[in-house]
Amino acid sequence: MRTEMDPQGSHRRGWSVVGATFVSLGMVYGIWYSFAVFLVAFLREFGWSRSVVAGAFSLFVIVHGCLGPINGWLTGRIGARRVILGGGCLLGVGLLLTAQVTAWWHLYLAFGGVVAVGLAAAGWVPSVVLVRGWFPGRIGTALGVASAGIGVGIFGLVPAAQFLIDRVGWRWAYRILAGLVVGWVVPATACLVHDPPSPAPSAARTGRRADRVVMDGGAYWTLATAIRDLHFWGLAGVFFTGNIATQMLLVHQVAYLVDHSVPALTAALVGGIVGLSSVPGKMGWGVLSDRTNCEVAYTLAFGCLVMSLGVLVLAGRSPASGLPYLYAILLGLGYAATAPLTPAAASELFSGPRFSTIFGTLHVANSLGASAGPWIAGRIFDGTGSYAAALWLALAMAVLSAALLWIVAPRRPHPPPAHG
Repeated sequence: MRTEMDPQGSHRRGWSVVGATFVSLGMVYGIWYSFAVFLVAFLREFGWSRSVVAGAFSLFVIVHGCLGPINGWLTGRIGARRVILGGGCLLGVGLLLTAQVTAWWHLYLAFGGVVAVGLAAAGWVPSVVLVRGWFPGRIGTALGVASAGIGVGIFGLVPAAQFLIDRVGWRWAYRILAGLVVGWVVPATACLVHDPPSPAPSAARTGRRADRVVMDGGAYWTLATAIRDLHFWGLAGVFFTGNIATQMLLVHQVAYLVDHSVPALTAALVGGIVGLSSVPGKMGWGVLSDRTNCEVAYTLAFGCLVMSLGVLVLAGRSPASGLPYLYAILLGLGYAATAPLTPAAASELFSGPRFSTIFGTLHVANSLGASAGPWIAGRIFDGTGSYAAALWLALAMAVLSAALLWIVAPRRPHPPPAHG
């Protein structure tokens, strides 16, 4: 639900919304990425295979992604604020249920189901629509700032989760995290978050190039017209391949390092450094995309991701060196680009009043890649006893993702077809 424009207070209120979103995304996606340390705890307590445990995460990501179109449509109808409020409450319930699991299917139902639904509603799609609505002319920069909260959340919550697991066990760790998330997301969203104002017609021409195409031509993209356009499927390919590479590493990096004689708490700290280094990455790539284009920023970022793969292999051979931390910095910088740049590319190509539904649908590809990567890596390890083939796959997907973005070319948006 949109508010009316307040010219004097709009800018200040917009950055207040970005600040609240920064913290909320950190809390919500800190839960997402802390699964890497809980994965090790599940393996130790239950003796399940890595593919079974990683499968719960893959189901979680699939459910999260498949809800993208629904959350996009719902955000357009009732506003992001209400969607995030409901999601925060459900996320807390899901985490409490996850703390009670005793069988693998309990984990699939609680974490892969309930937590996924709550996190999807409290997370990325409504947040992107919210921030984009407040800053239509500076999408990359605003999303870079807001999504940097994810990096802070990873840096804080991943090591904190490992600390809690070591001190009070993984069940109480989940209960404490549930209290933290609900304790921030619900009151902060209720008090600090406001749905964006409806732009005045004259203001529409000050936005990004894609917005000008929409307004000047009188037509706009709908989901029906977007899915008939090859650029939609090319961008879906960017989402899919990029997340295979990044999520494979983010989910299995702790297990990989522990397998190579790195202490569990140190490996969890490496995961936290990934999040910390992604903070300047998200901001920097977002600003760079606004000043150049998404393709340049994304390619440079994924160059860092490719370098991180080589350093990770070397870190496995020298676990007592500083190489695990160098890997974390490079991965954080590389992975950071996916948060501000993929929504910015989608906005360049498919801007307009139906953007929330289109972006929500694209988010399905995002989550399919994010679910496939960890599961495939788990299967490869179960079959070979090594992550070597998985790392080669991550390299190929990273290169392909950057190449597809150049083919899609959001720097040259094309006008939507006229409505019949």
